Amino acid sequence: MEHFVWSADPVALSFGPFHIFWYGILFAAAILSGLEFMKWAFKLENKDESLIEPLFIYAVVGIVIGARLGHCLFYDPEFYLSHPLKIFAVWEGGLASHGGGLGVILGLYLGAKRYKVDFLWLVDRLAIPTALFGFFVRMGNFMNSEIVGHPTESAFGIVFSKIDNLPRHPTQLYEAFSYLAIFILLFWLYKTKRDDFKVGFFLGLFLVLVFFARFMIEFVKERQAAYVLDLGLTTGQLLSIPFFLGGVWLLIRSYKK
Repeated sequence: MEHFVWSADPVALSFGPFHIFWYGILFAAAILSGLEFMKWAFKLENKDESLIEPLFIYAVVGIVIGARLGHCLFYDPEFYLSHPLKIFAVWEGGLASHGGGLGVILGLYLGAKRYKVDFLWLVDRLAIPTALFGFFVRMGNFMNSEIVGHPTESAFGIVFSKIDNLPRHPTQLYEAFSYLAIFILLFWLYKTKRDDFKVGFFLGLFLVLVFFARFMIEFVKERQAAYVLDLGLTTGQLLSIPFFLGGVWLLIRSYKK
């Protein structure tokens, strides 16, 4: 069987020594899409739109710091604790979605507390574009030929020529389109039936669906952590469990209300 060969240049544009990467473009698109959604949601629900920009700053700072620290401490703690200055070397790559999730929650908690906004209402709405955020980021990983899957002879296999000549599961695409489908579902429910659900429902459904998908796709993904666990699960799967359980709790809480 012949497989599709992927050899895209991760650099979108170059100006002398300066390079603009597809990952950076897609990451920016992810953040801006979230901003535009929140502007629309605030207007739709008659919230104070002047609070969007300061809360947006809290969210972005939380995502970036959390994602970077998550990568360093969750996936290669021995190296980064031995070379702490390397934590700041973000240009070398390395962001973790679980850390980004924790970071944005903490950032928005601080922002909501400062500006006296209902924190759970805020993260409940932000969960919807966050699924789209995941789509953009995983497409960026695809452009970088990173976070690939195990070798496979199935029709879904793609040869990432920058890595080797083996057809592999394109796990970035599996995740990307799973997150896109979740976003479409959440957006439709919010637009048409939001008054049927209590606060916490959208965040809970987001956590359950996203981290169930992440848990299952990890079975065909190459190991990302620099260490080996003896539990039969990957680091990504173990980190997904508390997020999934938190989502179940939010759904039950929303239903009881």
